[in-house]
Amino acid sequence: MFFSKTCEYAIKIMIHLKVEFQDGQRLGLKGISTETESPEPFTAKILQQLVRHGLVESMRGPNGGFAIRDPKSELNLLQVVRAIDGDGIICKCVLGLEECSNENPCAAHDQFVEVRNHLAHALSSTTVNQVAVGVRNNQRLLKRRPVAH
Repeated sequence: MFFSKTCEYAIKIMIHLKVEFQDGQRLGLKGISTETESPEPFTAKILQQLVRHGLVESMRGPNGGFAIRDPKSELNLLQVVRAIDGDGIICKCVLGLEECSNENPCAAHDQFVEVRNHLAHALSSTTVNQVAVGVRNNQRLLKRRPVAH
């Protein structure tokens, strides 16, 4: 899609953490990796980034694991994207030109500035909880369905 593979997995991880949240329960790395279809070492690195950006908290020990730092907050998808991929998808020039701006537009500026603005709005107005509700109610997918043989 628009995001790096790391960011796609990070969004899935955040949704999974929100879907499974129950009274402070923390989820283990192995379960998160399985439910998001992300390789375990890759999942661990993504979780470290999410912890570093204050979106997720981790705890070691027998009752340890990972959870959304503030489960009652209305965390939006743009916050997750920024934590992993930065602002590039919504701020950078589509041709990669540093000097591109409204005052000094690149050849494709006018065609893509509206798309970037729309994407930024969609991400900032969509919360992790809104997306998680559909998954929780089995109306939306978080991972591929098993292939019937």
